[in-house]
Amino acid sequence: MTKSKVFVIDTNVILHDHECIYHFNDNDVVLPITVLEELDRFKRGNDQINFQARQFVRILDEIVGNELFNGGISLGVNKGKLTIETGKPFSEKLKESFREDIPDHRILAITEYLREKYRDRKVILVTKDVNLRMKAKSLHIESEDYKNDKVQDINVLYQGIRENKAYNDQMIAQLYENNYLTIEEAGIEKPPFANEFFILKSSRSSVLAHYTPFRQRFERVDKKIAYGIKPRNAEQTFSIHALLDPEIKLVSLTGKAGTGKTLLALAAAIAQHGIYEQILLARPIVALSNRDIGFLPGDAEEKVSPYMQPLFDNLAVIKRCFSPVSQEYRLIEELKKDERLVISPLAFIRGRSLSNCFFIIDEAQNLTPHEVKTIITRAGEGTKMVFTGDIQQIDSPYLDMQSNGLAYLTDRMKGQDIFAHINLVKGERSYLAELASDLL
Repeated sequence: MTKSKVFVIDTNVILHDHECIYHFNDNDVVLPITVLEELDRFKRGNDQINFQARQFVRILDEIVGNELFNGGISLGVNKGKLTIETGKPFSEKLKESFREDIPDHRILAITEYLREKYRDRKVILVTKDVNLRMKAKSLHIESEDYKNDKVQDINVLYQGIRENKAYNDQMIAQLYENNYLTIEEAGIEKPPFANEFFILKSSRSSVLAHYTPFRQRFERVDKKIAYGIKPRNAEQTFSIHALLDPEIKLVSLTGKAGTGKTLLALAAAIAQHGIYEQILLARPIVALSNRDIGFLPGDAEEKVSPYMQPLFDNLAVIKRCFSPVSQEYRLIEELKKDERLVISPLAFIRGRSLSNCFFIIDEAQNLTPHEVKTIITRAGEGTKMVFTGDIQQIDSPYLDMQSNGLAYLTDRMKGQDIFAHINLVKGERSYLAELASDLL
């Protein structure tokens, strides 16, 4: 019989998913005392990691209660035990390798101690810090990333768009004439996902189509203008269609810089200002160069202003489509004045009512899967949510292309009847921007 493993958990795993200790099946989980010390520093604040720290401490308090950690405490039926391991002295090998007494090295010392203690079991350090994993492996300590919410294969991530070239002119003419084709008439080899988009081509013509799960048929997609913004390619046409479709309540748009993700989402939101009570446009703040936002001068609004500027830039592009004396231009100003159009850091949105609003979350690749779940589960009646981002441009040190919330959302939600995803490939900002994105 194979013995259960022992997993040693790093602080960043808890800050990524406060329920992580329940995701190791029947294996035992060990929390180094250093991790609790580090969590203490993260309990205060309004960012998502502060929320994760507080939630985990509450969970820990519920599990432990008045008990002592004598031999560990059960995590539940068919689960392992939870133990807190106090600090351990550095071995000679650790002292020679790492001169500094820092939390990472203390975690290594505890893991090394447990490896010697449980010689008949596998002891594995779980951390999202790549450098710490390399340090562990240099000491012959098994270490791995937290994989519970990773996308299995980023190379086969759902694109939301399919191109079929084997169509005949008669079928395309029928789609133009009737505006739809049944599944049988379409003759698609692989069954379509709900709200998947198609570029159907014959030798002489082509047509854009969308598979709607509500009517179970392919419907023609026409180019629509969203509050002055005209789609420049098929991907943008599909995006506007999904953003304006009232049956689709959740949309994810991925693509490199300059593909128009945020601009399209914001234009579509303003175009539907009469349907939704409020338009919220938010993005997570990721501090640069390891300097927290508190280091910036000014009050709260002045501190976050530089982070929000790209969103205001997109709004300025839309406003430039109209004359300053036009009704459309004045409407945008009125929406801002009445706080029906709000641009804000994601942390500031916490506590707001998310009923009957159009909520755009920009730079969503910097969110964890749990953060994305938390945001979506707060959606009230009549709310539409749009997540945009580039999974190749991740600023968070503990997320990658497989573990970020945007990729996770797309992978888990594909096929759901109220979800649509489009991956935008062609840059439309400028030839220079497109060239730099491809070559640099």
